Amino acid sequence: MIRASRGGRRSGVIAAAVFTALLGSGALAAPASAHVPGWSVTCDTASIDLTNYDTRATNTVELKADGKDLLPATQFGDTYHNTFQLPKHSSPLPVELVVHAGDDQRYSVDQTKTAPVCANASTSATPSGPPPVSSSPLPSVTATLSASPSAVAPVPSPSQSGGLAQTGGSSATPLIAGGAAVLAAGGALLVFGRKRRASGAHAAR
Repeated sequence: MIRASRGGRRSGVIAAAVFTALLGSGALAAPASAHVPGWSVTCDTASIDLTNYDTRATNTVELKADGKDLLPATQFGDTYHNTFQLPKHSSPLPVELVVHAGDDQRYSVDQTKTAPVCANASTSATPSGPPPVSSSPLPSVTATLSASPSAVAPVPSPSQSGGLAQTGGSSATPLIAGGAAVLAAGGALLVFGRKRRASGAHAAR
C-alpha cells in the first residue's frame, strides 16, 4: 500500500510538470487570443484590422467590392491594418473579405458585409440642355398697334364722309382772286389820275 501511494504521487508530480511546461510554451493557449479577423464597413469605406496571426506562416488577405478587387491577395505577418475607399453606389454594395491563415485553415475567413448608400448621395439626374420653350402664344401685332396711342387714324374717303369730291381747287384760291381785284383797282386809279393831270396842264396853256 505504501509503495502504491508513492508511485501515485510521482505520477501526479510528472503530470503537473508537463502541464506547466505546455502552458508556458503557449501550446495550450486559448484560440480566442489568436487570429482576430476584425473588419468593418461604412457607406463609403471598408477597414481591415487583422491581429495575432502566426508570422512563421504565409498569411494572405484580399478585399472585393461587388466582385471587383479593392485589394488583391496580399501577404502579411502577424497584423494587417488598412482602410479602403469604396466606389460610389446608388444601391447597397456587397463587400467581401477573404483571409487565409497559413498555419491553420480554421482561422481562415470568407465573409461578406453590405455597405449602405450614403445619406448625402444624390440620386436625381441633373437636367441638361436649354430650358424648355414656353408654349404661350406671342401677343398679336394687330392688338399692339391698336392699343398704341400714336397709331394713325385712317383718312375717310369722300364717299364715306358725304362731302363732294375735290375738283382741283385749293383753299388759297379766294386770296389770289382778292389780290387781283386790288391790283386792277389800283391800276384804274393810276390811269384816272394821269388823265386829270394831263387835262389840268392843257387848260393852263
